[in-house]
Amino acid sequence: MRIAGVLPPDAPNPMDGLRDRVHALPFPVMGLVAQPSIEDFGGFGLAEGGGPGGTSSITVSVTYMLWRNPDDRDDPVNLAELDDATRAALDMIPPWPRPAWLIESAQRLRYPHLIEVVRTTWDRDASEYTTLAHHLVDHVNHILMNCFREELGLPSGPPPPGYDPFGGDWRATPSAVNPTVTLVVDGAELTASEIDTDPFVYAIGARLAPDRIATVVIPRHDLPYVRLALATVVAPPASG
Repeated sequence: MRIAGVLPPDAPNPMDGLRDRVHALPFPVMGLVAQPSIEDFGGFGLAEGGGPGGTSSITVSVTYMLWRNPDDRDDPVNLAELDDATRAALDMIPPWPRPAWLIESAQRLRYPHLIEVVRTTWDRDASEYTTLAHHLVDHVNHILMNCFREELGLPSGPPPPGYDPFGGDWRATPSAVNPTVTLVVDGAELTASEIDTDPFVYAIGARLAPDRIATVVIPRHDLPYVRLALATVVAPPASG
């Protein structure tokens, strides 16, 4: 008998289908250059936009596990700050077998992550919404809204009456963008833009092609552990 809500040990990993879609995209997907402090576990996110004319934009995000002391993974400095309830839930071993991928996913929750730290965005048509500045600001505000709600004083539950999710002076704006920096991408130094005015995150990005942009948004407290340079992590499938 199968108990409702319990996955059988041979249940497929729902992330596999998403990874297949990312690997089938016709453009390269960027991530951080390989380095000891980050672990790539295939943590992709995928968002698409479009309408009657078909897909007009695709954004792929990459999440990594962070090792603050990669030379000693048993060092407690590597652990995430968890509340007692979360830690107890992770320590609990259920009396039924679980899929290996589910066990691994639960174990990863014990460690900090660089959530959606790199985005690659493809835009079919150029507009005011496809500029590097627009995508950099959008990425920053997405990370702030989803990872720094308590620090920003944002509601954690249902929004109160009259709450404007697009309001608030905490938001980054295009005026914060500095277009005079560089970013190394696949070993080449590219002209880039940064946002270095927010107290919680640092952001940098570059245009890779007329229709493609890469952006990076990283919490300031994680900056000392990470080298900010990009490399292709998923190449498009060979044609023919």
